[in-house]
Amino acid sequence: MTKKFFVTLFLLSISTTTFANIKVGLVLDKGGKDDKSFNSAAYAGATKAEKDLQIELKYVEATDTNAIENLHRNFARKNYDLVIGVGFAQTDAVKKVAAQFPKVKFAIVDGEVTAANVRSLMFEEHEGSFLVGALAAMASKSHSIGFVGGMDIPLIRRFAMGYDAGAKYVDPKIKISENYVGVTGEAWNNPAKSKELALAQYGKGVDVIFVAAGASNSGVFDAAEEKKKFAIGVDSNQNWMKPGTILTSMLKAVDVAVYETIKETKDGKFKAEVARFGLKNNGVDYTLDKYNEKLITPEMKKKVDEIKKKIIAGQIQVPDYYKKK
Repeated sequence: MTKKFFVTLFLLSISTTTFANIKVGLVLDKGGKDDKSFNSAAYAGATKAEKDLQIELKYVEATDTNAIENLHRNFARKNYDLVIGVGFAQTDAVKKVAAQFPKVKFAIVDGEVTAANVRSLMFEEHEGSFLVGALAAMASKSHSIGFVGGMDIPLIRRFAMGYDAGAKYVDPKIKISENYVGVTGEAWNNPAKSKELALAQYGKGVDVIFVAAGASNSGVFDAAEEKKKFAIGVDSNQNWMKPGTILTSMLKAVDVAVYETIKETKDGKFKAEVARFGLKNNGVDYTLDKYNEKLITPEMKKKVDEIKKKIIAGQIQVPDYYKKK
């Protein structure tokens, strides 16, 4: 064999090592990839990585909460390089399966797991909620706004607390109504119930409702359109769903966090850590685009952007449900 042949083999081996595809498993929660919210954002980030980075991607939807652990274990047994769980409800499953498969890398969105092979992707929801609460108070003519949460859990209470604080920062005397769709995972996919709650709030004089309820968001949007009131979306930019009705959306950059985690894994730079995404690093924000630009006046934008700067600078301390006494 010639020297040239061995050099060619060596270069091919380097190329294979450097550019080898990785296998990524994505476990979505009950809302599914079409919830136009949290899961949709995670799915968008993963499919963008599939296209840009040429990874192998497979996703599953956990229609039964009891099946989550096995879905993670199935990916790990098949030697997937990275397994991503979407939603706090997957925290215990990720913790358990990651311990059983230490050579497999895991990521969890909205759950905190301390392990040598797990990256936790956490968002400062209360900061973004403070901003949309301020906008709700500015837009309200009745001085009465509302909040509809999905499942009644600390995470969603965190949204509500930030929203309340932002509204009261602008209007200390504003009235705020608060309801939750349910106490089980079914709450994320029950638009009929969320619409019922929203109609009741609008009937009491509320004219802006912030909803954080996954696929159940659509029920609030329908109620807002029907009553010609405002709603505020969450997680993804949902302004397009009901133009003229959705005042803004509280954006969580789940797609970016998922994409970057996949990219870092492929590049050999995966870090087992708790990565936090807030206003400082564009992890959360409010949305302004062609669908809602007529709803947010220049004065409102100026004021909310000033509030945003003060939060980042530490001049406004946003209350955090996770840290409440």
